[in-house]
Amino acid sequence: MSGKVAHIRNLAFIGHSGCGKTSLAEALLFTAGATSRFGKVDDGTSVLDYEPEEVRRKITISSAFHHYTWKKHTVYIADTPGDDNFLADGRAVLHVMDACVVVVDAVDGVKVGTEKMWAAANHYGLPRLVYVNKMDRERADYHQVLEGLKNILEAKPVPLQVPIGQEAGFRGVVDLVEMKAYLGGSGKQMESGPIPDEVKDQVEEWRTEVLNFAAESDDELIEKYLEEGDLPAEDIHRGLRAGTLAGHFVPVLFGATHSNLGYPLLLDAVNLYLPSPEDRTPVKGIKPGSGEEVVVNPDPDGPLAAQVFKTVADPYAGRLSIFRVFSGTIKSDSTVFNVTKGVSERYGQLFLPEGKGQKPVPEAGPGAIAAVAKLKETVTGDTLGSESNPILLPPPERPKTIMTFAVEPKSRGDEDKVFSSILRLTEEDISLGLNRNPETKEILLSGMGPVHIETTAERMKRKFGVEVNLKLPKVPYRETIKGTTKVQGKYKRQSGGRGQYGDTWLEIEPLPRGGGFEFVDKIVGGVIPKQYIPAVEKGIVEAMQEGVLAGFPVVDVKVTLYDGSFHEVDSSDMAFKIAASMGFKKGVLQCHPVILEPIMKITVYVPEEYMGDIIGDLNGRRGRVLGMEARGKIQAITAHVPMSEVLMYAPDLISMTGGRGSFDMEFSHYEEVPPHLAEKIIAQAQAERGKE
Repeated sequence: MSGKVAHIRNLAFIGHSGCGKTSLAEALLFTAGATSRFGKVDDGTSVLDYEPEEVRRKITISSAFHHYTWKKHTVYIADTPGDDNFLADGRAVLHVMDACVVVVDAVDGVKVGTEKMWAAANHYGLPRLVYVNKMDRERADYHQVLEGLKNILEAKPVPLQVPIGQEAGFRGVVDLVEMKAYLGGSGKQMESGPIPDEVKDQVEEWRTEVLNFAAESDDELIEKYLEEGDLPAEDIHRGLRAGTLAGHFVPVLFGATHSNLGYPLLLDAVNLYLPSPEDRTPVKGIKPGSGEEVVVNPDPDGPLAAQVFKTVADPYAGRLSIFRVFSGTIKSDSTVFNVTKGVSERYGQLFLPEGKGQKPVPEAGPGAIAAVAKLKETVTGDTLGSESNPILLPPPERPKTIMTFAVEPKSRGDEDKVFSSILRLTEEDISLGLNRNPETKEILLSGMGPVHIETTAERMKRKFGVEVNLKLPKVPYRETIKGTTKVQGKYKRQSGGRGQYGDTWLEIEPLPRGGGFEFVDKIVGGVIPKQYIPAVEKGIVEAMQEGVLAGFPVVDVKVTLYDGSFHEVDSSDMAFKIAASMGFKKGVLQCHPVILEPIMKITVYVPEEYMGDIIGDLNGRRGRVLGMEARGKIQAITAHVPMSEVLMYAPDLISMTGGRGSFDMEFSHYEEVPPHLAEKIIAQAQAERGKE
């Protein structure tokens, strides 16, 4: 068992958008013989970026999966997005991964997407390698990359190679473990040779560092190194592996995706320094029912424990559930127990995802990324296991959405189709949110930014044939009163035969903010018979649905019914309902009605240098800063801001902080709108009602 699992690797490629993750993954697949051609993002031939939205935008939007075999090791890979709008997808993938290859652009250095995904890898405690890409580009500067790794990411980088040449003159690397130069060039295979004189000083200096780091990981190696002054390659590999797995340092390699430089060395490094499932701290699950904690060991013969971490909705093939096996072995054409839902699921062929395609396999064991189609009950986050020995695994964290658009079908009558299509896409993408606002009658789609929501609309059109318009959601304003009045509401109608008669006297007064609605019956002496009192309250409640100023719901009022009269023959529930409604509307106009707006509590997380700009901007949005708190290098600024001022806060914060800021937002309370803004809101609402 052990030998087999020891040769499994499971890793994600992470880094800022445009650093070359997908191209690097394509190069490794091609070099290892897993694909027959070198797919390229720029010309749309990538195996991993295959969705039409990805091909058109030339970015990864959704994580893609593949696998290769290199020197008796089977490696499962995930190519994750680096764009801020789609990072939540990458974070969800890291939840089930064992390691990362962090790709950094030699020209741009460590950027904000690298920082964010590095923090996610820290959260999951994932060992990682750094691959400095695009060494052949103009202005490539590996020194600034190493400084960025130290200063921005607070990592300990250990270069395992010295680059030979730079920019257009980059032609290879010196391997500091084997002490050989590997030279190549565009379209050529790398060949080993002697170390060029031009880099000998640098080689000597960095080789000493490699030896020190390798020796420090193992007491036995320290002694050997101090005695002999050097270490053989296998000992260096052992020491570097131990230090990498413990997270003490991060090995760094150099290359250039389009110059065919450095891939075999990176493939070797993945095998040598990154963990097998056995090297990771075992995942902990719980026994359903008892809640007892269970350690899940990566044993192919153990009880099955696998987690669905991604679902792909295909309008033709149905749902494809992609999962990671942590323990046990799952076989084709079988039944699996969904531990989360407590139901058995029958499925057919088991697949290994290969970008857009799939490879049928008879079984998959610990560390494998596999997939099955058409599970009826299973969704992202669910645990698959055995009914006789079920283990429930902790699901990935569901990210908080930060931006919402109202979704309107282009074709009338397609509302239900829009809702069901988005519901299918939320199964595929856990960073989407969907709800229907009963008050504004809008379908609301929430996500991680404007591009995220736009691409969701594009996928909806492509997969389900539903076209939509996206617009900013309506703000759910309210109306209330500031004054008190007593008012008569009387409804009298005579038109031959039985008439209608209802007469009410109402006292209307404001309640404290958040007080809602209170109805008090103070009728004495039967001036209005008891059976008509509920109709009076109903008439007022219905009238409150549409306020007198702009048609928004009325809140925070107390209405007391204290007098009235009735007619033996003509009075009815309907007459008293209409009378109360008329009286309420008339009375509200006498009570100094005002518009209320929703106030959001927002917490903005930014590096200290942006604090002044953020506070100034929040003040400019009519915000009130409540406090600030330092969290390491990040400042958390909490404020109350009107909802109408922060509908587009996500892209605004990105532009203010270069993508380094983030925020949480939740509804707090309602407050009165300043009079000059209330006039505009009333005018706009009246204009919209005029159109209807």
